[in-house]
Amino acid sequence: MSTNYAQPPLEFIPPSFNPLVVKSLQTVLPWWLKFQTNITKIEATGVETLVNIYQEFERNEVRFLMAFRHPQTNDPYCMAYLIWKLVAPKLKTSRDLAHFHSIYDRGIPLWAGAWVGWLYANLGGTSIQRGKMDWAGLRSARQLFLDGQFPLAAAPEGATNGHNELISPLEPGIPQLSFWCAEDIAKAQRKEKVLVVPIGIQYYYEDPPWEAIASLLSRLEQDCGLVVTAQENPTTEELYQRLYNLGLYLLEIMENFYHKFYHQQFQATEDSLEAKLPQLLDVALGVAESYFAIEAKGSLTDRCRRLEQAGWDYIYREELREKEKLSAVELGLADLVAEEANLRMWHMRLAETFVAVTGHYVKEKPTVERFAETLLLMSDVVTRIKNGNPFQRPKLGKQRVEMRVGEPISVSDRLSKYQTSRRQGILNLTQDLQTALTGLIF
Repeated sequence: MSTNYAQPPLEFIPPSFNPLVVKSLQTVLPWWLKFQTNITKIEATGVETLVNIYQEFERNEVRFLMAFRHPQTNDPYCMAYLIWKLVAPKLKTSRDLAHFHSIYDRGIPLWAGAWVGWLYANLGGTSIQRGKMDWAGLRSARQLFLDGQFPLAAAPEGATNGHNELISPLEPGIPQLSFWCAEDIAKAQRKEKVLVVPIGIQYYYEDPPWEAIASLLSRLEQDCGLVVTAQENPTTEELYQRLYNLGLYLLEIMENFYHKFYHQQFQATEDSLEAKLPQLLDVALGVAESYFAIEAKGSLTDRCRRLEQAGWDYIYREELREKEKLSAVELGLADLVAEEANLRMWHMRLAETFVAVTGHYVKEKPTVERFAETLLLMSDVVTRIKNGNPFQRPKLGKQRVEMRVGEPISVSDRLSKYQTSRRQGILNLTQDLQTALTGLIF
């Protein structure tokens, strides 16, 4: 869907569970993984934990939400495989229970296609707009948590960050939703316990794709006009230095871009990624915030969410519900506003792509996975600058997936403290969930 034209406001996509769609996808999933992704195998530890909780769910003893890590766009397939192919065969009673309601970003169907919204809805998923109080989305998620046919699944990071071993700060939505469910159950005088189950996801290359990495690195260097004498069979140290130099070049050229065309000033810093990157991200977001008249407050992720919503508010307009009542001039101006908003959101997308990049992630542990993750994020940045599609990422090699089911966190046991101090209760649960997910990284 083009965002260069003004459109009616985004509508909430309600869940519309269709068991025939689920059964069809359960059949198709292995084929899809084999031919449409680079995943060769998915394994999991702690499956018995989920099996036991699903059986408790069926006995109306618990309500639970699976909070999974979100390093890649393939993560939903992995979650589906975990439940449909690894948990389902171990359930002693109804295998039809082995499914879940997902909470997904309302923006996904905008870039992935409207059919994805239809698919998620028919799988029993419910949409949410991340950057505002989406009351319809929140009510739906709250109702599904309390009375849904299946458990819930959601990514507490809110978006992919591209890293196996680096977790973005968690958003407070899942803890808040969990406490609401515990309160709703207590109010209804029901006995179910409310649990949050952390689930880790990590991707490993079957064979280290150093040749593909070197090729992509050379292509990015060429795009940037960097003259590099590539070594035959380069060492890891040589590749790392080229990767680091590419990162510095991108920072420097973007600094010049914002200084020359957006009149932004940069403070003098040491010539390192660690010193330069935070300032560039702040400036990029500031350029967009200035246009939308938004105050720069909170974390970088918070700022990205508010900017995304501000852009959507300019593009998806309430008055366009009755487009026929507007004159051609009014429609033309609305399209100009939408096009400008889309351009300004580009700065936010750039920062969103770069926000998880660090100068030490590869250096402190130069595995092929960390190297590839960082290189692919830089590829995303270059692709955005070239006005390409960053969702069509290069596939460097075949990967296997390891999933880890963590110990459930009881939300019900925390309810009294939450009711004493709601803000502190949410902060504590968010931090404990972050710690649990971090503990599932190996």
